[in-house]
Amino acid sequence: MTEQQPYDVVLSYDQFELRRYPAHLLAEVTTDGPFKDAGNRAFRYLFAYIGGANQSRREVAITAPVVQTDAAQKIAMTAPVLQQGLADPSGPDAGGRFRVSFVLPEGFTAETAPQPTDPNVQLRTVPASLTGALRFSGGWSQARFEQHLDELRGALSVAGFRVVGAPRFARFDPPFKPWFLRRNEVLLDVQEAV
Repeated sequence: MTEQQPYDVVLSYDQFELRRYPAHLLAEVTTDGPFKDAGNRAFRYLFAYIGGANQSRREVAITAPVVQTDAAQKIAMTAPVLQQGLADPSGPDAGGRFRVSFVLPEGFTAETAPQPTDPNVQLRTVPASLTGALRFSGGWSQARFEQHLDELRGALSVAGFRVVGAPRFARFDPPFKPWFLRRNEVLLDVQEAV
């Protein structure tokens, strides 16, 4: 059984959940190519890292989801957020640059996690966040992601939330699971109420 990234549901709406995610650590790879292939291109590096290709030669439990975002979005050095963006105006088969991340199990920090030996794998700490999440099933296409992203943006706006980050695409299932049974989510961080 794959460990799930922890979060608390703050409120449930008809179209989305408002969640509070604690600070967490990512192992991530940046890759070039079409949106739909980014996860497959990055997977071997990330899987090798959690399989023991690290300085400690220590295996790390796999955690769901795998998160993908547009690498073109800048990430603040002092307060990084999960990878962001994902809109590619040139179409679903055009190339892009994406970050694909495994969320490391709860309790790991940048100081305690095994350090990668492959320079393609980077560790990054993500601060706690308040996040809108829209769940959907089906394939992993850019068009489906963008359709559900538009739905989430609209629902957050109607509910009075201000988006403060770029979108993330979260996949919870392996590629061999039938497409119609796959759990996917679109995630957008929102501003905390003052």
